[in-house]
Amino acid sequence: QVQLVESGGGLVQPGGSLRLSCAASGSMDSINAMGWYRQAPGKQRESVAVAISGSSTNCASSVKGRCTISRDNAKNTVYLQMNSLKPEDTAVYYCYAVRLGYEYRGQGTQVTVSS
Repeated sequence: QVQLVESGGGLVQPGGSLRLSCAASGSMDSINAMGWYRQAPGKQRESVAVAISGSSTNCASSVKGRCTISRDNAKNTVYLQMNSLKPEDTAVYYCYAVRLGYEYRGQGTQVTVSS
């Protein structure tokens, strides 16, 4: 079992930045990847960024250039830095971890981009 707790969401003005954190606990061995996806009301889930074991990271094309994902293995925490936020970035952001073929998900944190 892996438990994930997100933090850092909130209301941000267009053009602003925020950093989301995801603290993981539980069975931390054999975690292959950690990342973020988001879901806006009435829309499908969208992958935002992933950090794969071995330091490989990737951001989705919709946020590329505005997104940085990083992982602190010592703290079992993954971060998502988002810059130049747009109203269309408004969504619930979920942290996930993949371990032995199973995906664990956090409870989500709301990000609202609005003036």
